[in-house]
Amino acid sequence: MLTVRGDHMHGNDPNGTPMERRGPLSPHLLYIGGEDHHLRIPAMLALCDRGFRVTAAGTGDPAPFVQAGIDFRRFHFERFINPLADWAAVKSIAKILVEVRPDLAQSFDTKPSIFLPLAARSTPGIQVIRTINGLAFLYSSRSPIALMLRPVHRTLHRFAARSTAMTVFQNRDDQSFFERHALIGRGLSRLIPGSGIDVGRFERAVAAGPSPAEIRRTLAVENCEIVITVTRLTRQKGIPALLEAAALVHKVRPTVRFLLVGPRESEGPLAVTQEEIDRHAPYVVAVGPRSDIPSLLKASDVFAFPTEYREGVPRVLLEAALARLPIVTTSMPGCNDVVRDGWSGFLVPPRAPRLLASRILDVLDNQAAADLMSARAAELVKREFGLDLTMARYVAAYNELLDDAARSEAPAARVRPNPGSPLKNRFS
Repeated sequence: MLTVRGDHMHGNDPNGTPMERRGPLSPHLLYIGGEDHHLRIPAMLALCDRGFRVTAAGTGDPAPFVQAGIDFRRFHFERFINPLADWAAVKSIAKILVEVRPDLAQSFDTKPSIFLPLAARSTPGIQVIRTINGLAFLYSSRSPIALMLRPVHRTLHRFAARSTAMTVFQNRDDQSFFERHALIGRGLSRLIPGSGIDVGRFERAVAAGPSPAEIRRTLAVENCEIVITVTRLTRQKGIPALLEAAALVHKVRPTVRFLLVGPRESEGPLAVTQEEIDRHAPYVVAVGPRSDIPSLLKASDVFAFPTEYREGVPRVLLEAALARLPIVTTSMPGCNDVVRDGWSGFLVPPRAPRLLASRILDVLDNQAAADLMSARAAELVKREFGLDLTMARYVAAYNELLDDAARSEAPAARVRPNPGSPLKNRFS
């Protein structure tokens, strides 16, 4: 049993002498993320089932964590550029580390994976894991500000690497990028695809939710074919290209409806405008964020994901595959880890609305081929991205770090006393 940080336990040695020792406590893991951190609750619960004690820290609503029985610490950071807020977030995480004193601290998302290693410099002894969930806006956008910030991003990651014990990558493209630019440092590097998806939970949510007919009736699309996307409604997620594609599809199949599910108002200057969406009414319907995603997916005919981001492994693609929806997405890192073009879905270049529209029509025109591709995608997700397998990979990574820490903290071997030494009979 590994020795881990925690409360001491008291007992007696075999001779009845009082002694203080560390008990067989569960390793304590601090999980740090952003606004969507609640989506990782199934992973946290799975780790608890495997003997870990988990504390979560994030920027979102504490209620889902409280309901799940997970200790939650809230902090704040700005998703957009704000150096003062970023520094305040680093100090907040440093305070959480001091209060929680975990054995392992793991970050998810772009900013937390820089903040955590910087914050941990003031609390030595904690094994820090940064998770690279894609390279997002900076390496997807061709805007002047993205190009300007790329060297800053690489410098921050090199500095963060100094206090990072392990970097976990969700796709091989990002791992290769970090290796090429010397951003990993002396820590370990591991490839663990995705954050894991609880297949059983998804299927139960579908069974417990409203029927596809009821969903369609509620949305007033009973006699339509539905192309759905679930994402933040931003330019970097490819929504302008999707709107152009929707117009092209509408000319050929006027009864198709495009359903946009996800937030818009919270996305700041990157958001598509309501006016842009309204120009495509009535064949484009934006319903905002929803909590019944599994039911919406099961009620749809095609899943379109036009992202221009360098994704990690998009959870929405995994859920769409489990819903047996044929997928049309872009050939971006992370997306091409889930979809093999022409075999388990279709890949198109980003910012290519005509190709996107063409592939959506191909799916709608050939139901037999679409069913075959969606079945292959579902089997791939169950085999390679299921929660049990993903958590087994993470547990192996955690144990590797804990074992290394235990070896480095082990006391030096005691020198055996000489039989003639005065120490010979000290305990006799």
